[in-house]
Amino acid sequence: MAQNYDRRRINGPEDSYPPIFEEEEEDTLSWNIAKPREGRSPQDIRPIFLQPGLINQANGSAYIETDKTKIACAVYGPRQSKTTTFSENGRLNVEVKFSPFSCARRKAPLRDAEDRSLAVSIHQAVLSSVRLELLPKSTIDVFITIIENDGIEGCISSGTIAASAALADAGIEVLGLVASCSAAALGDEIWLDPTEKEARKSEGTLILACMPALGIVTNVWQSGRMTVEKATQCLDLCQERCTDIHAVVAQSLLETSKAS
Repeated sequence: MAQNYDRRRINGPEDSYPPIFEEEEEDTLSWNIAKPREGRSPQDIRPIFLQPGLINQANGSAYIETDKTKIACAVYGPRQSKTTTFSENGRLNVEVKFSPFSCARRKAPLRDAEDRSLAVSIHQAVLSSVRLELLPKSTIDVFITIIENDGIEGCISSGTIAASAALADAGIEVLGLVASCSAAALGDEIWLDPTEKEARKSEGTLILACMPALGIVTNVWQSGRMTVEKATQCLDLCQERCTDIHAVVAQSLLETSKAS
């Protein structure tokens, strides 16, 4: 007896099994005031893995991973600008794109306001370090792809570090490496490098980007409610951690240059 198959579509297998999903974690952090931080101390940041020169097709690249935050950055240029008008200084373009699977809810492959806000923050953080006056009528394109997202604060700080490392890997002259660190105010404590759940539970967050070698602050991004005293305390703690992050970035670039 002939079986009735629909030849206009691909038929699935005869046997099928239901998919296995991991149990979903709670949406909010189970933390209350006067309760210690889970997993690490308030002044600890997540371990950083940084690998420059990962993308061969780009002039410079870097991959950074901090626990559940994974970002790849590629730098193309400097190349001649397509505009007809002459400009004494070069131009730095930063574009941020989320992978469709980077968030808990699948993101559409179209750019939205969140992508642009992250690109603006990272652009402001690294712009002061690049010597664009040496590149007249030139353009430098920085493309950042967020592979996994664990909070906007982590994406901005990690994206800034990856962009600065990729610019240095491309051989573009910079004044110094840019390091970035985030902080969140939870009760009377300041938690560094907060995750998405910790930032959602906090009263306010702050991100500091600076060049530790020169002692210059390039960008400060703050959201939520935060007193002046807490903001100053966040800046001091973030600046201390930026010095440690700067050492990690410099060591990674040094090892990559020796290996090449």
